[in-house]
Amino acid sequence: MRRPRAGSLFVKKGTVKTTNALGIIAEYNPFHNGHKYQLVTAKRRANADVTVAVMSGNWVQRGEPALLDKWQRTRLALENGLDLVVELPFEMAVQPAHLFAAGAVNYLHMLGCETLAFGAEHPDMDFAQLVANQPASQTAHFKQFDETYPTLFNDYLEQQTGIDLRASNDILGFTYVAANARLQTQMTILPIQRQTSDHQSETIGETTIASGAAIRKAFEKQDWADIAQVVPPTTLSALQTQPTVDWETFWPQLRYQLLLAAMPDLQRIYQMSEGIEYRLKQAALPATGFQDFLRRAKTKRFTYARLQRLCVYVLLQVTTVAPNTQPRYCRVLGFSHKGQAYLNEIKKALPVPVISKVTDDWINGPYRLDYQAGLLRQMMTGIDQDRLQHPVIL
Repeated sequence: MRRPRAGSLFVKKGTVKTTNALGIIAEYNPFHNGHKYQLVTAKRRANADVTVAVMSGNWVQRGEPALLDKWQRTRLALENGLDLVVELPFEMAVQPAHLFAAGAVNYLHMLGCETLAFGAEHPDMDFAQLVANQPASQTAHFKQFDETYPTLFNDYLEQQTGIDLRASNDILGFTYVAANARLQTQMTILPIQRQTSDHQSETIGETTIASGAAIRKAFEKQDWADIAQVVPPTTLSALQTQPTVDWETFWPQLRYQLLLAAMPDLQRIYQMSEGIEYRLKQAALPATGFQDFLRRAKTKRFTYARLQRLCVYVLLQVTTVAPNTQPRYCRVLGFSHKGQAYLNEIKKALPVPVISKVTDDWINGPYRLDYQAGLLRQMMTGIDQDRLQHPVIL
């Protein structure tokens, strides 16, 4: 096995790449009509030859298990117009927004994408001005403990620029632009107007485009009529026929670990800080389910997303994660014929190994966390996530 090598730049001396590649950072949880609109619009505006998505695996950025597994979501993405899907490693995917963005942007840059497209509530926002005015040091500015870090950060930026950065996709867009600004050769930024629904909206209503949160809420109620109007037929079929999981699936295991763990062991969990371990342990005993547990554990300082990420780390017993945002490997989840041709065009110039099959060397090495995350899901659904899986080909 060729070991991972450092580096993130795609273009090597003497390399000529003729294909115009569009990059998208995705979770597709699940793939819906809004995603399809973004993809079609971005491809047209970028005049792209090929589309590349770097996608979270079985756990997503806000610390939630993906409703459908990474292979099902890859197939849906390819069936609806993507050409190449690669996995964003767990060590980047389940992180605060700035680390998530930095890792994903570095992957798209490494894969030779000229354009980075993303959805935004306000695509005309001056993201560059926000990036230029971000605080140089987090610890120097945010020592207040009666608000969450995102609130304090956004308040600071608004004071500096007069720009309100509170809409969910605008915030992610800002982190993408900030990460892109650190590249030696920057990608072209292409914000796409988010259609109809607010990112956090949990209702569908009379529309053909709804948020992922609204679709997941409708799925809980098995409201197939509402779901059918806002997702492609392939997504509807997958939701109706494929195994799905949510946090309640893993709640018994999480609760057991929280109640059993000695306090020093909890304190060693990655990103456990400010004494939140005491509150998590205290909330686990009386909680009737995961959502009840979150409500009991919530504080002014910790967002629900941060609490959920901590729960993922507890569940997987993650004690150390180097916040590395540079790719160490490229795990290919799937491709179309066009995507396969593009991968063949660039792979010799990639500074990291391309993985199409996971071996024991990888499971016991760089891929360990992703394997753990997939194995836990596999125990619940019975569907292999890594050892027996090969890229989806359409």
